[in-house]
Amino acid sequence: MEKRTWPYGSDGRQVPRAFSSTLIAGGNGRKCKRSEKEMIDVKWSNRCGDDRGDVFSSIPTDLLRRIAGSFNVPTLWAASGVCRAWKEALSSLREAMVFVQWGKRFKHGLRGVSKNREKALHCFLKGAARGSTAAMVDAGLLIWEMGKKAEAVELYRAAAELGDPAGQCNLGLSFLQVEPPNNKEAVKWFYRAAFTGHVRAQYSLALCLQQGRGVECNRVKAGCGVLFFLWIGDPASMFIQAKWYLKAAEGGSTRAMYNTALCYLSGEGITRNYQEARKWMKRAALAGHTKAQFEHGLKLFAEGDGGHALVFLELATRAGEAAATHIRDVLLQQLSPRLKAHAIACADNWQIRQASR
Repeated sequence: MEKRTWPYGSDGRQVPRAFSSTLIAGGNGRKCKRSEKEMIDVKWSNRCGDDRGDVFSSIPTDLLRRIAGSFNVPTLWAASGVCRAWKEALSSLREAMVFVQWGKRFKHGLRGVSKNREKALHCFLKGAARGSTAAMVDAGLLIWEMGKKAEAVELYRAAAELGDPAGQCNLGLSFLQVEPPNNKEAVKWFYRAAFTGHVRAQYSLALCLQQGRGVECNRVKAGCGVLFFLWIGDPASMFIQAKWYLKAAEGGSTRAMYNTALCYLSGEGITRNYQEARKWMKRAALAGHTKAQFEHGLKLFAEGDGGHALVFLELATRAGEAAATHIRDVLLQQLSPRLKAHAIACADNWQIRQASR
């Protein structure tokens, strides 16, 4: 009897093909073939067209809308294609995304649309009414700027409770700015947003820990999942503070880069490391942090690298850092005309690149 074997796969192993014709038993015991096309059609109809027994369609509509309220456009469209029930349930959120896009056009004057803050707010509120957390946050920003802080806080809270990181971060910031400030609530919402990777929340959380705001006896979780009760000046607080500064710096926060450099210089909450301090100070300077430009330029000047020092000190002087002016003037007198011209040209090119972003 001939031995039956599977066809060879791309890696050389004998495996069944994913969509090869399949033998299935008929009612009379005979075996019949189901073609590849028939199998795909059945799989697709079970996914999108036929909701019988579909576990996805059994999710309550209101729960699905709450979960999807913070989705971005690609994720929302992907979720809408899961099954017919989801497509119908998420129709209001797809409408909300259109309102958000038009709101941004009116707010920033994009794609040939004239700036109109009233129309922008109208669009954002329409999107918020349909459950979009992005619309809630954008509406809250405009309403906050109008001085209606209580209304803005409610919009931020609605977005935050639906899991939107920007809403959680803005709610935390609003708790710091209202009278009287509620530092503990601010730290709570910063923490929730920070753990989702929201860079501004990570920086704000670290700053609160450094300043002792809302952490006099506050229960905070470190990245490893360990719980701490923090007090001002507690080593555990400084460790978590440095950790969040580093995460925010890696995420692109210019201020966090500078503060991370200071942590490495002083050994506050982290092992002192001058090479890491220099790296983060340079990154902050290149990202446009004025004090970092001055301090990195000062370091280069002390090392005798006058050409590169002049670039950073010139940038710091242009940004209004008065302490950089004197050393820059000294370098302008010491360096050759060629080196000075090159350094000034580098500073000019950096500003042009920054302006074009």
